[in-house]
Amino acid sequence: MQERANQGGLLAAIDMGSNSFRLELAQLQHGRYRRVDYLKETVRLGAGLDGNGLLTEEAVQRGLACLRRFAGRLTGFDAAQVRAVATQTLREARNRNAFLLRAQEALGFPIEVISGREEARLIYAGVAQMQPSDERRLVVDIGGRSTELILGQGRVPQVAESYGVGCVSLSMRFFGDGKLTEAAFRAAQVAAGAELEEALQPFAPQRWDKALGSSGTAGAVAGLLQANGVSDGRITPAGLRWCIEKCIAAGSLDRLSLPGLKPERHAVLPGGLAILYTLAAHFDINALWPAKGALRQGVIVDLNERIEALQRTRPGDMRDASVAELQRRFAVDTGQAARVSSVALALFDAAQPALPAAAGNEVRRELAWACALHEIGLMVSHHDHHRHSAYLLAHVDAPGFSQSQQRRIGDLVLAQRGGLRKIEPQLANEGFAWQVLCLRLAAIKCHARGEVSARALVLRQRGRDAALSYKPEWAEQHPRTVFLLREEAEIWSRSGPMKLELPG
Repeated sequence: MQERANQGGLLAAIDMGSNSFRLELAQLQHGRYRRVDYLKETVRLGAGLDGNGLLTEEAVQRGLACLRRFAGRLTGFDAAQVRAVATQTLREARNRNAFLLRAQEALGFPIEVISGREEARLIYAGVAQMQPSDERRLVVDIGGRSTELILGQGRVPQVAESYGVGCVSLSMRFFGDGKLTEAAFRAAQVAAGAELEEALQPFAPQRWDKALGSSGTAGAVAGLLQANGVSDGRITPAGLRWCIEKCIAAGSLDRLSLPGLKPERHAVLPGGLAILYTLAAHFDINALWPAKGALRQGVIVDLNERIEALQRTRPGDMRDASVAELQRRFAVDTGQAARVSSVALALFDAAQPALPAAAGNEVRRELAWACALHEIGLMVSHHDHHRHSAYLLAHVDAPGFSQSQQRRIGDLVLAQRGGLRKIEPQLANEGFAWQVLCLRLAAIKCHARGEVSARALVLRQRGRDAALSYKPEWAEQHPRTVFLLREEAEIWSRSGPMKLELPG
């Protein structure tokens, strides 16, 4: 195990954006955020998506090289101190799973692909932490391949959405030949407006009092305007027109040279300007102020909340609130969910007592969430409800969860009944196999949907296999449950990664 480096609560966030990768090291103590270190590299992963939606090997190598350098700075960190998130490019890439395997090996820590709405929520968390205010605010974050819009007040995001247009994708599409023409800017603005048009009502000007621009594009343009004496750092329609006119006057990216324009922003500036001008015109944004916070700070805040939750007697974070909301939305029988959860967790705790604290707790919580939501598919149909449940869990918006974690929980729920071949690749992971076994046994024990004793069944690890025990008198009182348990043992003997041994 790596040496623990968390003296003073040091945390690390890796933001794998479409244009840049960022590593932030920080501490949160008594509500105050203190940056310890910050690394940024322009990777342009988003520019490496080919026409088939596949990451090119060249782009992959740029990303891996950066992550290896980040790994050097993270030597001595525990997994509980680090959270790496990937955004729009890896949401789109068809070969993302192959890339993630190589990327996690290079970084040395798990990488989560987060949904657009989760990205927006974390962006707002970063802004709210670094720039607290009770004003009604619109936060705009223009990334490489997506733009996030968030309405919020105080620390609470009220509306958060992600739209599929960014400075990299728009620059490649309309300025890929390096020419900066009025026609190209006009076409880029029309394309951006078409993507952002559905945001006009939810983010209408009367719903906010101040607009903030988070992250690279807004910061770069604000710095450019200030360096040239056009504004005090505010991004205004007049300032954006000045920037666009300077680009058109230059005629091409090769001839574009402005004080304050950083080399890494050169190629993606035109697309960013087109999006900003479209937002200013369509949403009546007279002044967009640079924000102090961004996604990486939000990841640190969220990670800190998770750690604090684990230190409480009953852990709870945003994900627990999301699970409760999903139960409400899909009319889950919460009594049955609680019974299945109590049995599954008792079995898991007895069978896996030596798991490392942080990792083990997260695995245990994933099992609890799967139990809480294993029947949400009943809202769709009683037939094959486990398949409906798995699909919903893999695709529903659930604040706090990454897409990666939702898919793992969805796979768990898919495995709650029927054969095991449908999840055979995932069962190669021993921890996942034990989660599946505990969920299936709990579902069997609670099949009658009545009160149960969570301690009637005891599960133990015996070598590489599992041994289930129960008292003879309990078996006599529950013959139907014993019949189902024997059928379950047969299923594991045919296609499981381990055997399930029963008494007698």
